[in-house]
Order: sequence, then C-alpha cells, then structure tokens
Amino acid sequence: MLIDVRPVAKLTGPARVDVAAALAPVFGALSSAALDLASVRVVCDWIQYRHNFYEPVEVRPVLADRPRQAEPGGTARSGLEIAIDLRRCGGGDLAAWVTRALAEQAGPDGTGLVLLEPWQPASESCLWRFNTLYWQALSRWEEATGREYEQALPGGRSEARDTGVAADLIRELLRVWDELSARRALPEELYVAELGVGNGSQARTWLDTFADLDAQHGRDYYRRLHYLMGDYSAHVLDRARKAVAHHGDKVSTLVLDATRPQQTLGFLRGKAFCVYISNVYDNLPTDDVASIRGHPYLVEVRACLRRADAAKIARRYHTRPGELAALIHRLLRIGPDLLAEAAPGRFPGAHEAVAFWQETWSALRLQERYVPLDGLDAYQVTPAITGEIMRPLLEACGDVRMHVSNGALASFAGTLPLLHPFGRLQCHDLFLTGPGGYLTGFHGPGKYDGSVVNWVNGPLLALAGNRRGFDVQIAPSRRPGVNVKTLTAQVRD
Repeated sequence: MLIDVRPVAKLTGPARVDVAAALAPVFGALSSAALDLASVRVVCDWIQYRHNFYEPVEVRPVLADRPRQAEPGGTARSGLEIAIDLRRCGGGDLAAWVTRALAEQAGPDGTGLVLLEPWQPASESCLWRFNTLYWQALSRWEEATGREYEQALPGGRSEARDTGVAADLIRELLRVWDELSARRALPEELYVAELGVGNGSQARTWLDTFADLDAQHGRDYYRRLHYLMGDYSAHVLDRARKAVAHHGDKVSTLVLDATRPQQTLGFLRGKAFCVYISNVYDNLPTDDVASIRGHPYLVEVRACLRRADAAKIARRYHTRPGELAALIHRLLRIGPDLLAEAAPGRFPGAHEAVAFWQETWSALRLQERYVPLDGLDAYQVTPAITGEIMRPLLEACGDVRMHVSNGALASFAGTLPLLHPFGRLQCHDLFLTGPGGYLTGFHGPGKYDGSVVNWVNGPLLALAGNRRGFDVQIAPSRRPGVNVKTLTAQVRD
C-alpha cells in the first residue's frame, strides 16, 4: 500500500498535523474491508478551499481498461485511491467516512447520489457550465450576495492593480518604442490589449500611469495608443468601461472567449505590443492527468449531489430528487430569469431561481476515477497540441497528478501570435513554477463565489511557449504571502 502525504508545509511548526493519528482510523477501516491492500493508494491532501467539490474522504477507482459505451459502470479496476482531506479529518469519525465511501464505491453505480452527468474528462463537465452561467448572470449573483465578485479574490484585489508593476511595464514599453522609432520602424497605431478586465481598476491604473509617464517622456505616444479591453462577461465590460471613461476613444471593449482569442482579436495579429492578463487562466476549463506506476491516466469526473442535499433542495422547490438533474440543466441552458418565467410555480421570481442556483452550486460534488490513456500522443490537449507535451513533466515526478490547463494553454498559444515581434505578454495568476508543486499540495478545483478556480500549470505553458520561439519566465509577487505570480512571454532573442 502506498501512502502519499502531500501537504508537506503542514507537517512542521507549532500547528503541525498529526498524520499518524489521522491515518490510524483509516488503517482500521481498510484492514476490516475485503481489499487487496497492495493495490490501494492513500493520498492525504489539505484542501485549502473551504468551498470545494469533495467529501472529506473520496474513493477513486483506477481502471484497468478504458471503458466502452456498452459498459456504463466502467471496467475492472487495477487499484483504488483513498483520498483524505486532512483539513477536515479531525471534525468527524474518519473510519466511518472511509467505510461509507468504500461501501458506496462497491455498491451499484451512483449509490447515494443524484447524478447530473456521465463520466467524462473534467474540462467537459457541467461544472464549467455553472462557471459560464456565473459570468453570464453575474449581476443577479452579485445582487443576491450583496457584494462584487472581486471581493472573492484573496485580499480583494489583483497584483495587476499595483501602480509600480504597471509603471515598470510601461517604462520598458516606452524604451522599445523609442528604439523602433529611431529606426523608423514604429507603426503609427500602438496597440495594447487586456484580457479579463475585472471592474476596470486594472485598466484605469495602467492608462492613468501611461498618460503620466508619456507626458514626462514627451513623445506623445498616448495620442497613438489603442487600448482594447476584452472579457467574456458583458456585465463586467460595462462596469469596466465606466472606470476608464475619462480616457475616451482611446479604449475599446470587446466580448470574447479567452480560450479562442484570435476569433475576436485576429485583426491584431503581429501588432500588439502588450497583452495584459490577470486572473483569467485559473478560471478556464482543465483536465487532470496522472502518472501511476509509470502509466499515464486521464481523470474522468461526473458531477452529482448527495441524496440528502438533493432531497433538501427538491423539497424547497416543490420537485422530486429524481427530477433535479433536468431542472438544473434547464437552469444552465436558459439562466435564472428565463427559468423563473418558464416555471413560475417553483420560482415566483428571478430571486428564487438564483437561490436555487446558489444552493445547487453549494451542494455540487465531483466523483472521480482514473482511466488509462492509450498513449499521451492520442490525448488532445487543445485542437493543435497533443498530450505528448506533458511527457517530460509527468516523467520528472514519478507518481503524480497534475492539471493540463487546457483552456489556459489554448488561450496562451492563441495569444502569442497577436504579439508584435517586440511585444510582450504579461499575466498575473496562480501559477505553479515546477511540476513538483503537485507533489506538495492541493491546487484545485475550488469554488470561488460562483466560479471555479484551479492553479495553472506554469511549466506546461512555458514548454508550449518555448516550442514557438518565446522566452517564458514566471516570477513571484512583490507582495509577501501572495500566491499570484507573473508570467512574461516575449520572442526569444
């Protein structure tokens, strides 16, 4: 039996976790179960997100063969992973949790659950439709909670709002423009783009700082500047537009899909001197892959509700647990306003439909299983990138599970061609700087308000950028104790 304790930072210091005491009831429960312990992995994590998709104990089958459509329950398994959340293990009977999880896994498929979807890669799960709904109906969610979404960020603000960070980037930009101007190679129109605009404070900070530094510089670059703000949410763009209204026609706003930037920004190809991104990549769909005993696996998930939670929600909204899945998918398809109009008996108004949305989201759980991959090259990370790019990262760490960051990688790879040969992409986000980071802690998914958050596989983005001739660097935050890091990409000299 393999025991993997990942939260190494919690093993020392005055508030250290007593792993031996935590695991004792686990061993007791496992020893009384009819299991081949040689095939069992016990994985201990510390899920720092208080709102997440997991029970304190999860059981994840490691399948021996890839399932076929004729086998909805999956195929024979070659192993079992018992996942323990050490943060919550002291608040209940851990042995009982393990016993219950093992019994549910051994019983009929879906025992004790209301299933919302079949097994599938995580990036295709309906949890991302919840994420989409959050941004589409953000004004309704904020109205119900009484706070803006940015207050869910650690500290309530982004690294990109730092005037010093903006000033450093702008001074470098002015230097590049001066050199190009001296060679008469500077275009008349100077493009800067921002993806993920928040409440507009990032753009305001950048533009105000730019105007001041350009006035001191004396080259009148501000007159030639075109600042493009792109975001998935029209509501967010409307709010951001008001924050930079004093910059007039220097600013344009565009609704765009961050995973396909060229669909909207293709006209910028080879023209953008700076693309500025903040807290976007960690909110894009991702799969997980794993290496277990030298073999690659894809993590498949299915969203569900525990029957007790489903019964409570069903009673409140005058339906039955078995009808909840259809009602939830209807919400995800048409949104809370239209759902209230379509089902006034259950939802007298949009407020009640939003409450149903929020309660369902709070109760949403993910089951997981490991499905063998025929080969990394057969797994499509993005339409243009295969899983072969993952090989050096997986082989560097032994048994490991990591994010593929599919959406972030598609966005990153799609943004690089927009850059001018002397342009730069700068991104503030939750980046891991090495694949070994996945061996020492939990990095998502978690729930941030009504959206999903995952740390971003920085080494994978660096590999993709390097293969395209870009130098990619990831630097820590200037603020102590902040997890956000800054990724910079520019054409290699």
